[in-house]
Amino acid sequence: MQRIRLRYTKRGRLRFTSHRDFQRAFERALRRAEVPMAYSAGFTPHPKVSYANAAPTGTGSEAEYLEIQLAEVREPARLRELLDESLPDGLDIVDAVEARTSAFADRLQASVWELRLDGVEPAEAGRAVEAFLAAESVEVQRRTKNGLRTFDARAAVTRLEALEAPADRPGDGACAILRLVVRHATPAVRPDDVLSGLRAVADLAPPVPAAVTRLAQGLLDEESGTVTDPLAPDRDAAPAAPPTAAGPSAAQQVPEGSA
Repeated sequence: MQRIRLRYTKRGRLRFTSHRDFQRAFERALRRAEVPMAYSAGFTPHPKVSYANAAPTGTGSEAEYLEIQLAEVREPARLRELLDESLPDGLDIVDAVEARTSAFADRLQASVWELRLDGVEPAEAGRAVEAFLAAESVEVQRRTKNGLRTFDARAAVTRLEALEAPADRPGDGACAILRLVVRHATPAVRPDDVLSGLRAVADLAPPVPAAVTRLAQGLLDEESGTVTDPLAPDRDAAPAAPPTAAGPSAAQQVPEGSA
């Protein structure tokens, strides 16, 4: 009957929830909000929910996406409010649009990540970034279910820069911020793979684990290296609101008996 695409966040301690944990929490929220879900056929019907490119456990995110199918038409803005109220703080539904285009997953081409490196001087991070970007390839290893795998972490990185930490951050020690744009490829290159690459080319080793947050994901503009909102095509495809039938305003109305 209707498909709705949602953007949600993982903030604070909720960044440690796994994708399976979120699935369970979201399905409970659907029941609490009394969303008229469409269900799959078969002996064990499930609500029709499609998840797209979930962030790894332990990373925060401002841009996670999913799509739900409804059995009845609902207003996306009101549906967003009901679902957001039914989820714990930190798992927040921040946007909702009616799906009016196809191939949504194909629009999730790249992600923007922010990596906070406590205990690292910005100048040291800057030198490591320069070494990483200057390399033709940066081989890293990651253990997968099929064993240890070696792949190039450099090819998927379209943008990487070191920034000063904000002045109002908590704590007085050194802190560098890395802003990273990574193309979604196979095998997927994750922020921790880029950190492994920085260690390999420049011996950059933060004394504490990096705090990682996905800031955005969507279509990749190859020229500028920016990532655009994947829900924008659905908004653009929405029909324009019909003009309201209204008579002349009070200022334009002619009083009775006037010439």
